[in-house]
Amino acid sequence: MLPALVLTAGLGTRLAPLTDLVAKPAVPLAGLTLIERILGWLSREGVTDIVLNLHHRPETITAVVGDGAQLGLRVRYSWEVPILGSAGGPRHALPLLDADTFLIVNGDTLTDLPLAPMIAAHKATGADVTLAVVPNPSPDHYNGIAADEAGRVTGFLPKGQAEGTWHFIGVQVVRASVFAALADGVPRETISDLYRELVTTRPGVLRVWKTDASFLDVGTPQDYRAAALALGGAGATGNVIAPDARVSPTARLRRTVVWAGARVGDAADLEECIVAHGAHVPDGTKATGQIFT
Repeated sequence: MLPALVLTAGLGTRLAPLTDLVAKPAVPLAGLTLIERILGWLSREGVTDIVLNLHHRPETITAVVGDGAQLGLRVRYSWEVPILGSAGGPRHALPLLDADTFLIVNGDTLTDLPLAPMIAAHKATGADVTLAVVPNPSPDHYNGIAADEAGRVTGFLPKGQAEGTWHFIGVQVVRASVFAALADGVPRETISDLYRELVTTRPGVLRVWKTDASFLDVGTPQDYRAAALALGGAGATGNVIAPDARVSPTARLRRTVVWAGARVGDAADLEECIVAHGAHVPDGTKATGQIFT
């Protein structure tokens, strides 16, 4: 199986203020962190050699993952100062990956995508990059990828203009040569930069792999809360509460996520809230859609 680079260096600004506390991949999701769930899926798909790139709050990731041995993986780290972006990061990690072809996985999306068929298709088409996509579920919320019937990417469209396009779910197979020519240590992006150049200068080398695999986006606080509740089996009005969180028996919670080490006081009334590690919700607090840090 191919090695994988998991992109975990990002600042996670859309998930603030939670990402002031931990890197986005280290947020808890119903008993496991996001990065543990991503690595668990990669392990089940047969990936054993993994590189994580690091920049923002790196200690919150390394404390969870270590060298990967507890997950049956070999995990190494590519450090970035400054942060290098979705193309500059892979360029910097090439010596660690040491492979002609590898996987790149976003560190903020969960999926059950089977990897072997996608890798086989990538090799069969001779593509330089193959992006896993689903029909765009929300063209007003997500940017879109346009592709022809053969799966060749023909362009990228902004949200609001993305009706009938495809949505990238954060998994791709790439040739190292796509990144090797970039200057090391210089920030670059893929879809907003390098891949647009490929569509123009080398038509056909950028392709999509169309799938019906599930995916959960953990981009914003609303996305995060929905993902945590779904993974925790919370149902329509349930909650996800860490075992060592202290929630008063007189508190009333609905569709709320409470992290380990948090406290919710007497008669608090919380709906669709997030209570992060170390936060204390005072007695009698009433809140809807609030984040407590």
